[in-house]
Amino acid sequence: MERYRTPVRREDRVRVGLALELVAASTGVPKETMEERKRLEGRACRARWLAMYLSYVTFGWPMDRVAHAFGLNRATAAAACRWAEDGRDRPAMDDLLDRLERCARAVLEAPRCELPA
Repeated sequence: MERYRTPVRREDRVRVGLALELVAASTGVPKETMEERKRLEGRACRARWLAMYLSYVTFGWPMDRVAHAFGLNRATAAAACRWAEDGRDRPAMDDLLDRLERCARAVLEAPRCELPA
């Protein structure tokens, strides 16, 4: 699958990295696997979908921005978010997504730490 190419802001790359790392920590699927430039199968694909959904919900991004930030097209991002949203009908998935959202918000809402030069 050819990845969609568009410039992505540094801030968006940082937030995508956060989403991927949180999903990796929760699922055991390595971030590097979710970032591979190929069509993913099984657990890795679903883990990347969770990270896309987390970005959509937690960061309040429109679907186009989610797609661009992950280097995919809008249809792929929309399908991922629909899958995750449908998964919320299962208590375990709903709990996981709630925890991931809380963690991401806690990191983003914390005061910035200025490091000495």
